[in-house]
Amino acid sequence: MSELPPLVQALFKSAAYPDSPRSIELVQTQISYVFLVDDLVYKIKKPVDFGFLDFTTLEKRKHFCEKEVELNRRLCPDIYLGVLTLTEDNGSFKIGGRGEVVEYAVNMRLLPRRLMMDVLLPQNKVTPDMIRQVADILVEFHRHAATGGEINAIGGIDSVIKNTTENFEQTSNHVGTTVPREMYQRIRDFNEGFIKGNASLFRERVDKGRIRDCHGDLHAAHICFGDKICIYDCIEFIDRFRYIDVASEIAFLAMDLDRYGRQDLSALFVDSYIAASGDKDILRLLNFYKCYRACVRAKIGCQQYDDPYIPAAEKDTILATTRAYFELAESYTR
Repeated sequence: MSELPPLVQALFKSAAYPDSPRSIELVQTQISYVFLVDDLVYKIKKPVDFGFLDFTTLEKRKHFCEKEVELNRRLCPDIYLGVLTLTEDNGSFKIGGRGEVVEYAVNMRLLPRRLMMDVLLPQNKVTPDMIRQVADILVEFHRHAATGGEINAIGGIDSVIKNTTENFEQTSNHVGTTVPREMYQRIRDFNEGFIKGNASLFRERVDKGRIRDCHGDLHAAHICFGDKICIYDCIEFIDRFRYIDVASEIAFLAMDLDRYGRQDLSALFVDSYIAASGDKDILRLLNFYKCYRACVRAKIGCQQYDDPYIPAAEKDTILATTRAYFELAESYTR
C-alpha cells in the first residue's frame, strides 16, 4: 500500500477537527477518503481521473462536493449538512481553520452502520414491509424527479451504449485474472445483442417519460433503516449515470438483493414498484439492466483492487466480491 497523502494522515489527529473528537476512523472507496468522526462524517474526494469522473483539480472537487450535498438532500435532507474547507497553516491541517484552503469535505451526520440494508440482509432482518416502503419511496421520488429536454437527450440509447461499452473498456485489463475470458465475452455479447435487438424499446422509454434524474447508485449499502428510511450517496460526478431509465435504477437494487441470495425480496421489490407506478415494461428490461448493474459493481471492484492506497489486506475480499459480481452478471445472460 502507498503511504497516505499528508492531508489524509493529518486527519487522524483530533486537533484537525473543530470539536476534538474521541474516535476517528478512515474508510476508503475508489474515489473518496471517508472519515467517521464520532457522530459525523467528513468525505474528501480523491484527486483521480477515471475517464467517467475527473476530480483532479481543487476547483472540480469543490464543485462536486457542493453538487453531492444538493442532490442527496432530495432523499436525505437531514443527513447532508454542507461542505467544509480544509486549510493548511504553517504545515498544520485543519477543518475550517485559518490559512490556505487546500481541500473540501462533504460533512454529514453519521448513519448507524447496524441499520444499513447490506448489514441487515445477512442477518435476515430485512422484512417484506421494509422492501415495500423502499419501493414506495422510489415511486414518489421518480414521479417528481426532473425529466425531458437535456435529461432525455442524455439518457437515451446512445448513453446506454456508451455506459455498457465503458464497463468493458475499463475492465478489459482484468480479463484472465478477475474474470475468465469466456465469461467476459458472454456478458459482453449479451449486452451488445440486447441493445441492438431492442433499440425501439429504448426509444419508447424516452417517449413515455421514463428517463428521470435518478439516484444512480441504488444498492443495499446506500439504504439505511433509521427513524426515516434514508437512501443516500447518489451519483453526483456525471449526469450520464444519473439521467437514466427508472428501470435501470430498480434493476440495481433488485440485482443486489439477488447477490445476497434474496431473490424473494428482489422479486417483491420489483413487483411493488411496478404495482405502484404502473410501469410494467420494466420487466422487459430487467435482466439486461441487472446484468449491466452487476458489471458496474464489478468495475468498481477492479478499480478498488488497483488502488494503491487501499491496504493489501483488503484486496482479497475485493477480488472475491468482484468475481462474484461478474458471475452474477453472467447469470442474467442465460
